[in-house]
Amino acid sequence: MINKDFFQALEDLEAEKKIDKNTFITTLETALTSAYKKMYGEAKSAMVKLNPEKATIKIYSYKTVVNEVEDPDKEISLSEARLIKKSHKLGDEVMTEESTKDFGRIAAQTAKQVVMQKLKELERQMALSELSEKEDELLTTIVKRIDNGTIYVQLSNTHTEGVMLPSDQIPNEKFNVGDRVKVYVKKIKDSFKGTQIQVTRSNVGFVRKLFELEIPEVANGDVKIKNIARDAGNRTKVAVYTEKANIDPIGTCVGFHGQRIDTITAEINGEKIDLIEYSEDPLEFIAKSLSPAQVISVETNESLHSSRVIVPDDKLSLAIGKNGQNVRLAARLTGWKIEVKPQSSVTTSEVKEPEYELTELNDDDAFQALDDFDTLEEIAPLDDIDEEN
Repeated sequence: MINKDFFQALEDLEAEKKIDKNTFITTLETALTSAYKKMYGEAKSAMVKLNPEKATIKIYSYKTVVNEVEDPDKEISLSEARLIKKSHKLGDEVMTEESTKDFGRIAAQTAKQVVMQKLKELERQMALSELSEKEDELLTTIVKRIDNGTIYVQLSNTHTEGVMLPSDQIPNEKFNVGDRVKVYVKKIKDSFKGTQIQVTRSNVGFVRKLFELEIPEVANGDVKIKNIARDAGNRTKVAVYTEKANIDPIGTCVGFHGQRIDTITAEINGEKIDLIEYSEDPLEFIAKSLSPAQVISVETNESLHSSRVIVPDDKLSLAIGKNGQNVRLAARLTGWKIEVKPQSSVTTSEVKEPEYELTELNDDDAFQALDDFDTLEEIAPLDDIDEEN
């Protein structure tokens, strides 16, 4: 039967794994009771009690005192009950300690199985709890294996793998087993197979965390990221702003000689980054979002939440971008539908439609900041709501 060594093992587990032994005791009592009933009959009412202090296990059967016995396994007559104890009355439960001699081997096997199963369950729960704190975080991992395009990475200081599906990878980026790679923890979930961690390098959360890592002013909140729009492997637009008058949000993110933005660009495999200063004025924000293209005017229709942007004829392809990429990212960044038109195609009457609000933008004024960054070939915003990336 279960002996002192068993209870000592529970004490050791409590000390080593930081798991309360009473958790095992409660589970064991339930499991041993079930095993006893299977051995001696399901109909029999019984319970198993473990006493760690005395290192004992006892089995009790119990019956309810009734006037007329209909179920001998669960009921006992008042007269029989009073032979055991004179004070018994109707409705009382009469407890009888059962012999554990024949049950010893079954109890020992059951106890071992239950403890091992419960231990695995508790360790999985503890690991999940610990890992859940890493969700929405940037981690440095090591590539463990690559299987049919899916990359499995080892999370530092854990025995847990992170899974990076092809859709979560930056296109044309190659890794080998043993490479160190930064990943963004997208989702952690528990399943019958264990804890599964989905990591990514292709979504906007990865870029946001890189900005926090490389730019102290973003990390401490002096410069805030309003939104991010991303076409992983090609282009990313990041809208930034600050509430502090003495800080230039664009210059802060670029860094001295472009060091900060260059470091982030290198981490995302050379993907172009457009930095855009956010404005609460949608006309100004929409115009800036089409960077690096120049914009002549912006018209908006509030009811349709759409806009029409007029650009110089020779800047039309730049504003739209390859396969519509630039205008598509600008729309996702701003949340507005954007239609780009060349200046030559718009008549005076079209420009002055009454249902649109129109603003004229001076290249030498409003877009001077953009001209300053032409050499970076970048500037624009993204948003966390862009979950599809």
